[in-house]
Amino acid sequence: MIGHLNLILRLTIWFLLTASLSVPNIIIGIAIALLLPGRPKTPESLKDWFRVLGEVLVAIPQAYFEAFEIMLRPHKYEDVIMERVKPQRTPGLIFLDIFLITFTPKTIVLKYHEEGSYEVHRISRRKRT
Repeated sequence: MIGHLNLILRLTIWFLLTASLSVPNIIIGIAIALLLPGRPKTPESLKDWFRVLGEVLVAIPQAYFEAFEIMLRPHKYEDVIMERVKPQRTPGLIFLDIFLITFTPKTIVLKYHEEGSYEVHRISRRKRT
């Protein structure tokens, strides 16, 4: 069985993809969320989920700021960096971390490495040393 937070995450993704809150769509979404294969139960801290959701709320104005900055000032330099995954992350929290990195216009996750890191492509105005 999946945890409550994973069920909510799956349903949220379903509703974002379908853009419909009709009764049949809710029933289909719940059925799909329950039928998708789960993973072994791992302890998830509610505090971690709230922290990540807070970061999502902060990322929204940051994304707008970065979008306007890219339009107004050229960003000519780019690089690929390796970012470490925070310790004790469940797959749901890793998904939200990748979403946060990719949500802002200056960065995108290219690849997630199972040993605990992300390949992140980013653009900048100045050459990084």
